[in-house]
Amino acid sequence: MRPFAEEHGGARATAQPATAAPFAIPPAPPAQAVPAGVQAVYEDEHLLVLHKPAGLLCVPGRGEDKQDCLSARAHVRWPGALIVHRLDQATSGLVLMARSLAVQRQLSEAFATRQVQKRYVAVVHGALGQPQCPPEGPWQLIDLPIAADWERRPLRVVDATTGKPSQTHWRAVGYDSAQHTTRVELEPLTGRTHQLRVHLSALGHPIVGDTLYAPPPHHPGQRLLLHARELGFAHPVHATWCHVVVAEEF
Repeated sequence: MRPFAEEHGGARATAQPATAAPFAIPPAPPAQAVPAGVQAVYEDEHLLVLHKPAGLLCVPGRGEDKQDCLSARAHVRWPGALIVHRLDQATSGLVLMARSLAVQRQLSEAFATRQVQKRYVAVVHGALGQPQCPPEGPWQLIDLPIAADWERRPLRVVDATTGKPSQTHWRAVGYDSAQHTTRVELEPLTGRTHQLRVHLSALGHPIVGDTLYAPPPHHPGQRLLLHARELGFAHPVHATWCHVVVAEEF
């Protein structure tokens, strides 16, 4: 079976067989915009991969002012689509949705058992690693347990006593001497709330634009420079390995 690939303005989706299969999967239709500019990077009859903009909730929050969200916008075009995982409101990037309860259960299990590959890109304050970071530098591990900070919700903290095990692979891929910032790639091995933000802050290199974990002063209007760039997962129906990429806008 021949793999297929598509690219639409920095977004790319590919699929190839994880195991031998007697049939070929037809290419997904071209990416199209759903209301308010949410991009469909990949879609078929079983699942969707959407590009969530920064500042948009994945699911509704409490209060009338928090009802606009990715899932509500997606339902305009794909009624009944179900969120499989979430990104922070301030984070942009790829979100996987299922088009049936059975597929949602399969994909949720894949996330729970670490069968989904996730890669993020972020820009952090300071020189993290070597000041002159080579592209494709070596991966390093952050292994710091994370707990809820109940007195300052929704903040999370590193806590060796009550924290849950939390691991993140990271590597530096570029250094901006003018801005004194480092571009890093991140692969979370666990899925704690605010994990990447807490881990980088704990290293002393908070993400640029992080109003929760970076010390002031903050630049007015600057978004959090954290983006979910890549997803890799086994298609729950076709047994193909899907690799979806959408480039960051910073």
